[in-house]
Amino acid sequence: MQASTHDIEWMTRALRVAAQGLYTTTPNPRVGCVIIKNGQCVGEGAHLKAGEPHAEVHALRAAGVQAKGATAYVTLEPCSHFGRTPPCADALVRAGISRVVVAMQDPNPLVAGQGIARLQAQGIAVTVGVCEAQALALNPGFIRRMTLQRPYVRLKVAASLDGRTALSNGVSQWITSADARKDVHHWRAQSCAIVTGVGSILQDNASLTVREVHTPRQPLRVIVDSRLRIPLDAKVLAGGNALVAYAEPDITKLESLQQMGVRTLHAPNQQGQVDLSALIQALADLPCNEVLVEAGATLNGAFLQTGLIDELLLYFAPKLMGSAALGMFALPALTQMADVRDLNVTDIRQFGQDIRVSARLKT
Repeated sequence: MQASTHDIEWMTRALRVAAQGLYTTTPNPRVGCVIIKNGQCVGEGAHLKAGEPHAEVHALRAAGVQAKGATAYVTLEPCSHFGRTPPCADALVRAGISRVVVAMQDPNPLVAGQGIARLQAQGIAVTVGVCEAQALALNPGFIRRMTLQRPYVRLKVAASLDGRTALSNGVSQWITSADARKDVHHWRAQSCAIVTGVGSILQDNASLTVREVHTPRQPLRVIVDSRLRIPLDAKVLAGGNALVAYAEPDITKLESLQQMGVRTLHAPNQQGQVDLSALIQALADLPCNEVLVEAGATLNGAFLQTGLIDELLLYFAPKLMGSAALGMFALPALTQMADVRDLNVTDIRQFGQDIRVSARLKT
């Protein structure tokens, strides 16, 4: 059965419902479901937290007996396997749903089309691909982890219009406005982990917590610290919800960190620094879906050179800081324009007087 304008309308609603779990579903995907009968919504629900009922279960409970003969709109293919919860495909069958509209197939190898096949085997009409682009955008980290076994990595930089992130003495608070900083907290809240370098911690002693938006969950704070220079009283270590990645061991410092509940990761590369690819793989194994890098020019440049960055979030304030100020990325000098890194700009938005440019590296 082909999709209609009504299918798009109801799937758009299901996507809005799914966004209720934007900050809380990790490591599971954000999923929404609405159940429609005779042109009316009789039930809707979102998956909110791993281990709790999936979106379809919430929607079916709300619909009750009205689910029989109705159409279910689901932003992700209903699961077909037993995990922490029973298969949602079976729940839709038992409820008597007559048609299921799916935004996208589940990239999880445990599902990957089996949920759709299970529904069709029971005589349920299934339409796939309605608002697929929006559904893909809702779960970039889950999709990346299921398909490439690594998280989706964003790198955020706040800079002046001349591309400077701090004065020559390291002072950087504040370049951007409160409006722009609040937007950054939304990105923090939906991330599983925030990565920074020890240099940034030594300079600013930032806590890297989510403060401007309501969320019951704080992301893991990750410090790249090759020689374990981080002070034990650094704000970023408070509460123990942190991971320190290092290259050169310091047994005394490691024992102190571990006693504080801080995770440690020994991941040296051949240059005696932290292997960023190994770090990102370790975060995928935790598992983390989305990772936000908030660091200085050195670590920003290192991440960019490894090819680990999926998206750039560049905040520009209407200020000029001069050539002596610190730049955005520490990269090798180039001698020809053919070596310049090209970007695809995907979005431009204004927050107060500041501008956010979202971009991806051209491949």
